[in-house]
Amino acid sequence: MNKTTLLKNASAIVSCDLNDTVYHDSDILIKGPEIVRNLVTVDYSNMSVINWINEIYEIFKYMDSDAIYYSSLSAMADLIKHGSTTAFDHQYCYPRHAGKDLVDRQMDAAELLGIRYHAGRGSNTLPKSEGSTVPDEMVETTDEFLKDCERLIDKYHDPDPYSMRQIVVAPCQPINSYKETFVESISLARDKGVYLHTHLGEGENDPMYERWGKRTLEWCEDIGFIGSDVWYAHGWELTPDEYKVMAKTKTGLSHCPAPATLGGFPILDIPAMKKAGMSLSLGCDGSATNDSSSLLDSLRMAYLMQSFHSKKRGGSPSSYEMLKLATVGGAEMMGRKDIGSLEVDKGADLFMIDIEKLEYSGALHDPANLIARMGATGPVWLTMINGKVVYRDGILQGVDEKKLAQEAEKTCSRVIRSQRSRYNILY
Repeated sequence: MNKTTLLKNASAIVSCDLNDTVYHDSDILIKGPEIVRNLVTVDYSNMSVINWINEIYEIFKYMDSDAIYYSSLSAMADLIKHGSTTAFDHQYCYPRHAGKDLVDRQMDAAELLGIRYHAGRGSNTLPKSEGSTVPDEMVETTDEFLKDCERLIDKYHDPDPYSMRQIVVAPCQPINSYKETFVESISLARDKGVYLHTHLGEGENDPMYERWGKRTLEWCEDIGFIGSDVWYAHGWELTPDEYKVMAKTKTGLSHCPAPATLGGFPILDIPAMKKAGMSLSLGCDGSATNDSSSLLDSLRMAYLMQSFHSKKRGGSPSSYEMLKLATVGGAEMMGRKDIGSLEVDKGADLFMIDIEKLEYSGALHDPANLIARMGATGPVWLTMINGKVVYRDGILQGVDEKKLAQEAEKTCSRVIRSQRSRYNILY
């Protein structure tokens, strides 16, 4: 007699069938050795950066304060569990109904988990009618953006050694904002002594040239949005001549390998960038383009991408060199000389992995290269931030993770999943 088994209420079933079907909130009915039933289908598709931005903002416009809080908790927890001690987030989603306290909610999340947090107060100011990809309900004026930047700097920015909170003035993209937004951001940031950030070289150069007759980096250089207090994200469209401009001006670039891989975009030529003298760091990007926030995963991915890309050109960075992009490189890019390496007088920010595992046998003679080379991408054993253990042996310290996860799921269902009938992307 064949036994019947019902596996009930699976959050997701990844079938790997010929149609690559993914079932959500479904059951599997098994009779003897055979699956006889499952339900619900999902279709995924790839997009260009500009098309993706145009579509994803149609989801972002539903975000509210609670959604920002719980998504920040989710990302920060993922970072901590995978050894990150300092987070920077480029928060540029400001739907009108969500109010102006979104960075404040992120600060609450960071404080709860105990992570150092640099908040990038972003914005988009150019309406769709003038050529942006941003829904009208998410467009701010330059004045309201700058006013809130100033409020946040005055309230949170701490420039002292070992500080846990800093603010970065971060207009989102030149293609989606007025020129005056960037010009006045420069003035405010340098008056207040804070850093500047934006997205650059990720597919916007052609429309920027059509609009301004110049590429994005030249546009930024002309207005002064460049320098040792500035860093950009992505940069896979940068040219060798632009590497020299970046190096000469000491402008930083954060490489985010996951969205580049998922989108099929060019792999950065890191050896050429380093040879030119560029400052580089490593990032995850947001979960909308990465689906997780593990910097260890990004580190491994970046190392493998460089090994594939650069060996054809005379040598790739070692796994240790890539680790330094993720540690001291990131700290220096944000102007933090007090963290990023394990030295006397620097902040006690560190993570530990358990090396007493069979899979690490034979690699312990080379700890500097072990992490990326061996693919140590799972949760670490311990994360310490500012001398305080915030994660240990699978447990976030001082919080009820299960309760937070349940609250986050409820918020996601209320804010995003309830809108499924209004759009047909990412599901």
